[in-house]
Amino acid sequence: MSDALLGTRALRSLLGDWKDGGGPLYQALFDRIRLLVLDGRIPAGTRLPAERELAQALEVSRTLVTSAYRELREGGYTTSVRGSGSVARVPGRASLAVDAAGGFLDFTKAVMPASPGIALATEQSMDDFGRYLQGPGYNFEGIPELRDAVAERYTARGLPTTPDQILVTTGAQAAIALLSRVLLSRGDRALVELPSYPHAYEALALAGARLVPVSVTPGEGWDESALEQLMRRTTPAVGYLMPDFHNPTGESMAAELRERVIDQAMRAGTTLLIDETSGELDIDREGRFLPFAAYATPGDERSVVSIGSVGKTIWDGLRVGWIRAEPGLIRTLAAARPASDLGTPILEQLIVTRMLGDMPAILDGRREQLRAGRDRLQQIVATSFPSWSAPPVAGGIASWVALGSPVSSQLALAARAEGLLITAGPRFGLDGALERFLRIPLGYPTAQLEQGMDALGRARQAIMRNPVPGAQAFGDVA
Repeated sequence: MSDALLGTRALRSLLGDWKDGGGPLYQALFDRIRLLVLDGRIPAGTRLPAERELAQALEVSRTLVTSAYRELREGGYTTSVRGSGSVARVPGRASLAVDAAGGFLDFTKAVMPASPGIALATEQSMDDFGRYLQGPGYNFEGIPELRDAVAERYTARGLPTTPDQILVTTGAQAAIALLSRVLLSRGDRALVELPSYPHAYEALALAGARLVPVSVTPGEGWDESALEQLMRRTTPAVGYLMPDFHNPTGESMAAELRERVIDQAMRAGTTLLIDETSGELDIDREGRFLPFAAYATPGDERSVVSIGSVGKTIWDGLRVGWIRAEPGLIRTLAAARPASDLGTPILEQLIVTRMLGDMPAILDGRREQLRAGRDRLQQIVATSFPSWSAPPVAGGIASWVALGSPVSSQLALAARAEGLLITAGPRFGLDGALERFLRIPLGYPTAQLEQGMDALGRARQAIMRNPVPGAQAFGDVA
């Protein structure tokens, strides 16, 4: 059980305008804390504030908080631990509402089905696998074959790379966590985008970083002036950016801005952690974009560390990622790695080695899948949700849909009763912002996308029939 304590100030920030809307206030408080637990903004194992402290912070009666905590406990969202008070937990799925088929449609993960070639690549890799059975079965840098293949892939894309610049990791998240641990000291600033990938926020914060956000807006991209000022004034130790098909907005950074960001990072002494896990998921983007580090002038490339994986392209079940950096940093990362894990599974590395040679064909298939999802989503939003906006994206894994009202959390909660799991907008932000947005994945089969949007439609109607805290009027509902 985690000993982490969520302070009253932090919880009050996460709760936002929980009193808005009708219904009993204790139910409103229960609903909002329940959603915060379900979508991970309050991690399982976190100790909630004491009833008296929370009542004082929210300026409500202790009886109200006691009633809300009782609902949480009876619903399985908290447990009472002697000496620790109420501790958050995620209930088993059996205690949650399900659809008519008895299961959930899960839109919390912006992923695609496995690439068709995985089974054959696995079978073919077994012969190579036998060569490794006499050895220790792990290494810190990755097997030579895969390091060669990743380096060749970067080179083919326009960024000359050698194998000693590659460290294989257990997925992109492991790469982010390792880099955070090595490059950050407690109290260092880390430049991040808002919105962004939630688990990156968590890895940086766990390493002790103070997060400094710069906004990314659909249709507009990065706030360039704020980015420049933050880099100059705060001199962050690291900057975590997704310049290609940014998750969740789908924006891509212009080549000129990439060059300026690298120059600013060099001046500030900032190491840029460039997440390119979605970088090759192009649908119809105009122009040719190179890997981010290719925009650095000679000598500046050491400020850029690239993060990649096969999760978004081949299959998320293959937990294989990598870091591209200058050889000295790669050696430092390899030396630090055993504190968290001893290496990436050999068989999975062999499978990925084989499949990287087929990446052009794999990406062609992914392009058509994402195009179908993007185009169908825009049709559905235009016809069934006219007050919403699904901005056109040229690639990537999701659409950052604007809802027209700050109802994302309530919509996500209501969708569970309709059999749909979807992450509320504030999960991609800091301090409870982004209630006007919802991330909808593009890679699901069309039938599942339509099913999920139908569930959102029913959830929206349920909110209108029975307003809940935080809900605002939808302009397109009669």
